[in-house]
Amino acid sequence: MTAYLFEFIGTALLILLGNGIVANAVLKGTKGSNAGWISITVGWGVAVFVGVFVAADVSGAHLNPAVTLGFATAGKFAWGLVPGYIIAQFLGAMTGTTLVWLTYKKHYDVTEDQDAIISSFANIPAIRSPFWNFLTEAIATFAFVLAIFYIAGGAISDEPISLGSLDALPVALLVLGIGISLGGPTGYAINPARDLGPRIVHSLLPIKGKGSNHWYYAWIPVFGPIAGGVLAALVYLWIGI
Repeated sequence: MTAYLFEFIGTALLILLGNGIVANAVLKGTKGSNAGWISITVGWGVAVFVGVFVAADVSGAHLNPAVTLGFATAGKFAWGLVPGYIIAQFLGAMTGTTLVWLTYKKHYDVTEDQDAIISSFANIPAIRSPFWNFLTEAIATFAFVLAIFYIAGGAISDEPISLGSLDALPVALLVLGIGISLGGPTGYAINPARDLGPRIVHSLLPIKGKGSNHWYYAWIPVFGPIAGGVLAALVYLWIGI
């Protein structure tokens, strides 16, 4: 149960700080209004650092169903723990984004841009194209999870692998790099819990003029990252070193 708790806490911190930087950059009248894409990617990198550092030594800091499923597919994580980890990740993401809304409540009240509002919760593509959006998320997550295997455990062995607190900085830099290089088309969800959990919260909260939840798109940041994470596990096993 302690591992599940720290998956929850780590994911909540990840989304609180990650969606917090987006809210600061896109909502009306904040101190960081119009801060831009670089500040968002740096902010997400810091968010990942904090979430991983806090949770790593207890839960292994997956904080992401794509990582959990990738590790399990590679035989590096027990399948029996997968449902509990994923539930904790989704609940953590929903809690973190709710705290963002409470923090920026007055700015949500005055923001009229519906795309800005949903962007501070979940992803919408720059250009709507389901196949290419799916492919983008799969490629970005493939790169993310494959790198995570080597950051966390290195060469193939029979031993389980997990992230430690000293891995927080490499993982943060990895996410920063993915955001700057591959994040433009879709906003680089690379994490089903990071997108779907906050999207559900967006649909439930009483936000004035919040507009569409963009459910037509919601499956892409779920199944694209899962596909990329599982493919990364298979390539990791195929490489064999």
